[in-house]
Amino acid sequence: MPGRVFAAAMIVGLLTWSCGKRVPEQANLPPGTPHVTWVLMYGDRDNADSEFACQSDPRTDCALPASRPDAQVFSDIHFYYHGAGAETRYEGTINLGYFQGATEARTSRTNIRVKKNGSITNSSVTGIVTSTPGTYTVTLALNATVIETGKATPVRETIQVTVK
Repeated sequence: MPGRVFAAAMIVGLLTWSCGKRVPEQANLPPGTPHVTWVLMYGDRDNADSEFACQSDPRTDCALPASRPDAQVFSDIHFYYHGAGAETRYEGTINLGYFQGATEARTSRTNIRVKKNGSITNSSVTGIVTSTPGTYTVTLALNATVIETGKATPVRETIQVTVK
């Protein structure tokens, strides 16, 4: 009997693991190129990750429902910072234009270190989606610096988000 329970637990674990979120990888980049990939999710106050909206690769259109007075929509955007050789530091700002609130509240300062090539460090930002339908942008304005050499590379990306 204990063997069957263990086998059942292993099967459930494997099925759950295989259904987990995949970290997007940017195709067609030379090895050692600093880059950031992302996944945008949305949901409610209890789980801002319940619904998939879009991701960086394969690139898909980003569409979210607008918040309403009786039903706020929460969104969680996950950023994955990929190593670029030796230890790499990503610094700069990310502006989340589709979030509710003043510009300062929608801007996130980033200071992330990735230990080595092949490593990934992640962060996420959660906020309330605006109640005003329209097209908004998420703008990454980062510099990736390889600590060992001091070589800095700008990492810029604009993500179009449609709020309906």
